[in-house]
Amino acid sequence: MKIFAEAARLEQQNSPFALAQIVDSRGSTPRHCAQMLVRNDGSVMGTIGGGMMERRVIEEALLALAERKPRLFHGRMARNGEDAVGSDCGGAMTVYIDVHGHSPRLVLVGAGHVNQAIAKAAAALDFNIHVADVYADNLNPDYFPPATRLLQAASFTEAIEALQIDAEDYVVIATNSQDKEALDCLIQRPVKYLGLLASRRKTQTFLQQLRSHRIPEAKLARLHAPIGFNIGAETPQEIAISILAEIVQHRHQAPGGPMKTQETAGRLVVIRGAGDIATGVALRLWHSGFRVVMLEMAKPTVIRCSVAFAQAMFDGEVTVEGVKARYVADVDEVPAVLQAGIIPVLADEKASLLSVLQPDGVVDAILAKVNKGTHRAMAPVTIALGPGFEAGKDCDAVIETNRGHYLGRVIYQGEAQANTGIPGNIKGETTRRVMRATVAGKIRCCVKLGDVVNEGDTVAWIDDTPVIAPLGGMVRGLLNEGLSVTVGFKIGDVDPRGLAADFTTVSDKARAIGGAVLEAMMALPKKPQQMQQKPVREVDLVD
Repeated sequence: MKIFAEAARLEQQNSPFALAQIVDSRGSTPRHCAQMLVRNDGSVMGTIGGGMMERRVIEEALLALAERKPRLFHGRMARNGEDAVGSDCGGAMTVYIDVHGHSPRLVLVGAGHVNQAIAKAAAALDFNIHVADVYADNLNPDYFPPATRLLQAASFTEAIEALQIDAEDYVVIATNSQDKEALDCLIQRPVKYLGLLASRRKTQTFLQQLRSHRIPEAKLARLHAPIGFNIGAETPQEIAISILAEIVQHRHQAPGGPMKTQETAGRLVVIRGAGDIATGVALRLWHSGFRVVMLEMAKPTVIRCSVAFAQAMFDGEVTVEGVKARYVADVDEVPAVLQAGIIPVLADEKASLLSVLQPDGVVDAILAKVNKGTHRAMAPVTIALGPGFEAGKDCDAVIETNRGHYLGRVIYQGEAQANTGIPGNIKGETTRRVMRATVAGKIRCCVKLGDVVNEGDTVAWIDDTPVIAPLGGMVRGLLNEGLSVTVGFKIGDVDPRGLAADFTTVSDKARAIGGAVLEAMMALPKKPQQMQQKPVREVDLVD
């Protein structure tokens, strides 16, 4: 029983250890039923029989501790052959090795009412809870579960340094008035989870301030703010449940959402293309419970890289508005990536993988202004964006993409308006704000998305030819470094609103089109016989 007393002591200290239990033995073995405790430093308590078998089990236990995963070890007491451990007894033994004392650390920055409620609720969830505050009165031990570690410091900066927060920690910021100080200390640290208790307005203010200090977007994307799930929480106890639900979902890399939604919805939609408009469509479908897979070319020529899941083809992974997409090289990996709540992006320009994916719907979001091979037999529901398609013939529905009164209109019979070739009007600028290649060659960038430039500044080079900013403003679009372009190719755009522009969220146009796709995906399987309407006439375009 001493082993279990030691196990309880180590568990209380959150000190890693492994328990090795004989679950099967055959033939001549020194023990047939025994336990052994292996500490993180390799020291042991108890024995499963000694000799080479025990030595191998200790080695396996240390490997299990390093991986933080249990394992089953099978060994034969023989010199040679499969599973041999190098002894002559002739028996065989199977040992189950479980790991303990690896409770993840939950660091609560601030000891107010919400973090007090979080600590109490998290005590039953196998978290090692640490709380820090600058006010000693808030750290009354009576406010927290017995095993909580409390830290008081002169400032939150000092407290965070003293906590020695590492990559495996889960951190929640909820202070009285020093959230920004704590966020500044933590935003660039690699942690498992970083959440901030704040309103949307406060969150946006903080994010803008961090961007002005050149904090990379990849770092900002890791912040969970506003924190928690939207369950209508108002009291500290309800807010704590909301926050812990998100933390547990993140811990287990689960898709989240109601079980009922996952069972009755979850239809699979494949989107051809992963540019900024396609990404707006993907976000709307994903947030509505659909599973989404995106197909792109190997080297996409998108310019709105910060709001395009196509960027995963270059960076491996990308996050837009809190939703993550990942480049997947093998279609067999798609189910696991979807299960983790991540949108898979595959290199499949011709949509040849549809026969494997077997989607419930296909959305052509290539926006090539011509049909690149989409047809109604691809899936039970097929939807296409913009001109180049005829609803009822090439696909089941076409979505209007021209800005104006009919943007986002779902067309079930007929075609979208013809392409005008004129970009959207921003502060009186249309065609002039778009940068196009004047020569053929490879692009080399001098600025990055979000930079503000003046008219005449060099923003990139095509081989030895400079690409000049046509006007002053924010660089909101720019091709990826090293791509080859031809004369006239669209390589970027400048937003004349400057710092007032937002290059980190999808556009109003993308949201409108995404909503239309969602409408069509919900309507088409139910009442296809009612999807009859007259095509838009030229006279109808007059508001």
